[in-house]
Amino acid sequence: MLTNLSIVLPVFALILAGWIARKTGALGENATREVNRLVVYLALPALLFDIMANAKPAEIWQPGFMAAFTAGCTVIFCVTLVWRMSSGRHLADAAIDGLNASYANTGFIGFPLVLSLVGDTGMGPTLIATILTVCVLFAIAIILIEGGLQSETRRRDIALKTALALVKNPLLVAPALGAVIMMSGVSLPAPVHAFLKLLGGAASPCALIALGLFLAGARSGEGSRAKTAGILVGLKLIAQPVVTWLIAAPLLNLPPAATHTAVLLAALPTGTGPFMLAEFYGREASLTSRVVLASTVLSVLTISAYLAVAGH
Repeated sequence: MLTNLSIVLPVFALILAGWIARKTGALGENATREVNRLVVYLALPALLFDIMANAKPAEIWQPGFMAAFTAGCTVIFCVTLVWRMSSGRHLADAAIDGLNASYANTGFIGFPLVLSLVGDTGMGPTLIATILTVCVLFAIAIILIEGGLQSETRRRDIALKTALALVKNPLLVAPALGAVIMMSGVSLPAPVHAFLKLLGGAASPCALIALGLFLAGARSGEGSRAKTAGILVGLKLIAQPVVTWLIAAPLLNLPPAATHTAVLLAALPTGTGPFMLAEFYGREASLTSRVVLASTVLSVLTISAYLAVAGH
């Protein structure tokens, strides 16, 4: 538990920094949106491009692990999407809720946690999980959001406008270009790599600060969705690792080490990606901010409980 706590404490510190900056007036009312736009248009695209461009095909080709982790994310995302839409939720909001329940914080928490608990052998699977989460799952959610926000009644017009919006979306263009670089085998020049590291390194801290800014400016009347937030947190911290284990162990019969790493990554709290999308597209961000904060706090207990059951 102390290991988990030491890893998530910087997350809370960055959220607190944003909260204090807003409450003291150091950053104004528009800071949340502007910091978030910095992440969406500059920092996160640089991070996604860097991850894809520098990945090694042999390193990320672990089909058993990929199938288990992807299936766990997909099941939870789809179940949440159907549940929220059947409750009258707009497709764009339901897609964000799907991310709330399935978007693991592999980048900010996953790498240090897996390194401390599994060792260097867990870095490859963690990179795979990061690519699947921040590139593939994120892309699917953006496609659903863009499609849901189109108002035309003709399917052809909706498809055309959605496609144009996706082509201009830096969160999809960046990893796609990075994948082209990876498949070509070209190595990025050292100055370009250093630039991407510097810019991409700002993505997670700025997103967490934006979350703190939002929480500081949230109205007191936004507490009516606590029950929904609780269900989403339960899906993320409990249902997703359970589903992942069922797929990895009984179904795919993966080795114990691969199964353990897949379940550990699936048990991570919700990352800031859903909050960035909710704020960027002007959807309801209060529910997402609750899920990110609550899941991060409770993951200290749930991950520790899993490790105790797993015998580590």
